[in-house]
Amino acid sequence: MAILRNIPTLIKVLGSISSLDRYSKGILEAREAGDPVKEREVIGEDIKIWANKVADEFSLTIEVENPENIPEQDGCVYIANHQGYADIVALIVALDGRQIGFIAKDSLEKVPYLGKWIKLIRGLFIKRGDNREALKSMREGIDLVKKGYNLAIFPEGTRSRGPKMGKFKAGSFKLATKAKAPIVPVSISGSYKCFEEKGYHQPATIKVMFHPPIETKDLSRQDIMDIEKEIPSTIQNGLSMMS
Repeated sequence: MAILRNIPTLIKVLGSISSLDRYSKGILEAREAGDPVKEREVIGEDIKIWANKVADEFSLTIEVENPENIPEQDGCVYIANHQGYADIVALIVALDGRQIGFIAKDSLEKVPYLGKWIKLIRGLFIKRGDNREALKSMREGIDLVKKGYNLAIFPEGTRSRGPKMGKFKAGSFKLATKAKAPIVPVSISGSYKCFEEKGYHQPATIKVMFHPPIETKDLSRQDIMDIEKEIPSTIQNGLSMMS
C-alpha cells in the first residue's frame, strides 16, 4: 500500500524538521532583541540549510529560472501554484537564503515539529470555515509583511497533485494589497512527481520560475481586480513554458 510505503518518508521528513531545533535559539534571540533584520537573516540561512539537505536526501533537483526577479528588499508576498508537498522545499531552495514564511491550513499546526517550525519562520495558520479567525490571521500577516517579513501563499488552497493548475480562491491577494506589498508570482512545475504522482516518493526535477514583481501601492480598486486576473495567467504561462 502507498501509505505503508510512505511511512519511512514521513519519518525522515519529520526528523529533518526536528533538527531545526538546533537553529531556533538564534532566531528567538534575534526576535527577543527586536532585531527583525537579523531574525530574517538567521531564518533564511537556517531554512536554506534544511531545504538543501531535504532536496539531497529525496533526490530532488531544483532548477531556478529568472532569479533576478526576486526583489532585493524584504516585505514581499510570493504567490505560487501548488502541485505537491515538495513545493515548500523547492521555493526555499530557489530563494537561496531569503526568509520566507508560509500561509498554511490550521490543521498543520497540530502536526509534531511542523506546526512549531511554521510559526518559528514567521508563517501563519488560516482556520478554514471561520471567517473571524481567518480575518485575524490575515491581519497578523499584513502586520508581518509591513514589518519586512516575506510570506508565501498558495491561492489554490490545496495541492493540485498534477500539472494542471486549480482555480485561485477569492481573497488570496488581500494579504499583499492590504499591506501594499510587492507581489512576486511564482510558477512551480514538477513537484507532484515527488510524492503525489505515484503515491510514494520518487526522485524528481522541480522547476521554479520567478516572474517580475508587481507593486501594489496606490492601486485603484480596478487595478487590484486587474492584477487578480493577471497573476493566475502569468503563473499558468510560466507552467506552460516549463512543461
